[in-house]
Amino acid sequence: MDHTAVMRITLIHALRSSPPPIEDAFARLWPRAELRSLLDDGLSAELSRTGLLDDRMTERFLALGRYAAADRPDAILFTCSAFGPCIDAVRAEVAPIPVRKPNDAMIAQAARIGGRVALVAWFAPTLASMPAEFPDGVEIVPVFVEGAQAAHLAGDYTEHDRLVAEAVAAIDVDVVALAQFSIARSAPEIRKRTSKPVLTTPDMAVIELRDTLIHAA
Repeated sequence: MDHTAVMRITLIHALRSSPPPIEDAFARLWPRAELRSLLDDGLSAELSRTGLLDDRMTERFLALGRYAAADRPDAILFTCSAFGPCIDAVRAEVAPIPVRKPNDAMIAQAARIGGRVALVAWFAPTLASMPAEFPDGVEIVPVFVEGAQAAHLAGDYTEHDRLVAEAVAAIDVDVVALAQFSIARSAPEIRKRTSKPVLTTPDMAVIELRDTLIHAA
């Protein structure tokens, strides 16, 4: 496998906190990938306000997808996990360009491990939409981390990581799945408190996309 191959990946973000963790994952795991980013943080604000993944929201995603596809990237990766149906619509429209949800690879790995999966987030719409994307037979334990979003927005990452790790340590599961890109930074602190596998969306997404695209090249 040639990890030196250069591929162009367009990232589409709905939270301002999403770019740093995915850029870090690419820097560590696939540094030769050429990244381009689109950000519309109004998407997450509207979803928090209305709770609706309706036709209007889907059209906004399709507009972003069309714009990204016009540049003919090797793949498009969305980084906010609360918009699954909207991303499905983009995937269908811009095919054959590969389009990835942020959580596709992590869900697949969690399903392979099986058992009880702690799905951890502080963006509530993620916990509303994402469990349905897991295959039958996987028991999802939603974990909403109160106060972690405020700590993250304030730049108090020590407190953010502590809150997430404490929330996870309090439950009995077989695997921990960190559902948001912006919560992935908590993984080292969580691993201090549990021997269970801890999966992050950025790392799993980059590894799957890298391996798939390079094998296909």
